Amino acid sequence: MADQDVAWYAVRCVFRSGRTAGADFAAYEERITLWRADSFEGAIERAEAEAIEYASLGAPDEYLGLAQAYRLADAPGDGAEIFSLIRDSELAPRAYLDRFFDTGSERQGS
Repeated sequence: MADQDVAWYAVRCVFRSGRTAGADFAAYEERITLWRADSFEGAIERAEAEAIEYASLGAPDEYLGLAQAYRLADAPGDGAEIFSLIRDSELAPRAYLDRFFDTGSERQGS
């Protein structure tokens, strides 16, 4: 990779942890990692290899095969945007947040 062709990419991968004894739910984890790569495909390839390794450690149990990448405009630093995903929706703002981000079952800060 020539240095001028390389950029920073943030890649979000989604994982599942199996149900614990007596629980009727599974925990899902979204994880964002940073990679230097020469393309979206290269960044996702590296992130997915790491995701499989991460899942093989036992918690979480499984990488679900979803990887979304974002090319950073600048090098990472204080206040840098490291991920952006735009989703079209007909939902009103409160319903949108409740549906995708504030369901009440999030474990924030973990």
